[in-house]
Amino acid sequence: MKHLRTVDDVMTHAVISVGQDTAFKDVVEALRMWNVSALPVLAGDGRVTGIVSEADLLLDARDTDPHRATTAERLMTRPAVTVSKDATIPAAARLMARRHLKRLPVVDGEGRLIGVVSRGDLLKVYLRPDADIAAEVRELIMYQLIPRGSAEIHVHVASGVAHLYGSLTDPTLEDVVVRAAGTVPGVVDVTADFTVPVAS
Repeated sequence: MKHLRTVDDVMTHAVISVGQDTAFKDVVEALRMWNVSALPVLAGDGRVTGIVSEADLLLDARDTDPHRATTAERLMTRPAVTVSKDATIPAAARLMARRHLKRLPVVDGEGRLIGVVSRGDLLKVYLRPDADIAAEVRELIMYQLIPRGSAEIHVHVASGVAHLYGSLTDPTLEDVVVRAAGTVPGVVDVTADFTVPVAS
């Protein structure tokens, strides 16, 4: 069962980029050829130094001195917003939403480009089969959270909604179990119907 937890699990490894010395016209051609709106700009050692986008090109083209910025290095926006391959999917999604970005370059510990992650890539987690999600929720709850024999919990997942039911010996565990189930990749909501002891 594939657990989609980090950017590394969903990113695209084949990435189109340009070098710092790439000419204005060649940047335009690369954007057109690969049907993308922005490209990472790399230094000679593969580090991401900026992003050059259609917006950057259009701003330069409107300048009173046309094409004054003749290379990707002069055109690009810096510093580039990047994400680590070890970043969690929710963390990457928050960064993308906060910065209003459609995709992020993925870098290693040295800042070198190793992939790209898009909004669509991050949404792959919600395409997981319900059976896989249920198995992971069950494993998390029954083998990591709940002491053996202290609860009987059943898990059913339909369209990403996890339905938890059964009995708990400790009523304080209900909130913990529900919150934990909600952290499993692919879960869009959690409902619970537990039998718990009534305090005397």
